[in-house]
Amino acid sequence: MNEPARSRAYHPDDRAALADICVRTADNGGDSRHLYPDPELVPSIFAAPYAYLEPDLAFVIDDGTGRVVGYILGTADTPRFVREFRKRWLPLVRDRFPAPDGTPRTPGEEMATLLHAPERMILPELADHPAHLHIDLLPAWQRKGYGRTLMRTFLAALRRKGVEAVHLSMLTANTPARAFYDRLGFGEIRVPDPGPLTYLGRGTEPDP
Repeated sequence: MNEPARSRAYHPDDRAALADICVRTADNGGDSRHLYPDPELVPSIFAAPYAYLEPDLAFVIDDGTGRVVGYILGTADTPRFVREFRKRWLPLVRDRFPAPDGTPRTPGEEMATLLHAPERMILPELADHPAHLHIDLLPAWQRKGYGRTLMRTFLAALRRKGVEAVHLSMLTANTPARAFYDRLGFGEIRVPDPGPLTYLGRGTEPDP
């Protein structure tokens, strides 16, 4: 008989599962495998560097068999993370995903452009929310309370580090995600020319 699903700390053995979940939720919340021929590209931007650089802020939902079906990860200090991303992470992946020459022409080239521009994460309007996060659950595990569980775990970890506020960015078109964040107490942070993104933030106080 399987154990019940639970949240737990990330383990390096979970890396492949994080990458798979990232890919299966990267197209506005849906499966992005048709967009990016290399399945490591999107995780190399939005999942793997966090687990590599700040593993103590990576948590997963284990379905009770050891299989990871969701995660939350992030950084306590965005400017520091950007520096470490460029110094320690980018050298590990730049040869596999070189920066495009000129204007990106495909979804893959657009993602590679993001990979090589981590400084895009630093915006003055976000300075009061120094931490940021990414959270994803496989579709079958959404709307069951696991996202709230992950968020509570992550916010508690930030509080232990003395971090008072966190932000995230999301595709504005992903209305189910916006409804989820609204329920957890996130509010919009206005930034100039946000493009397709909306920025949200909240304090790390408990009980989202």
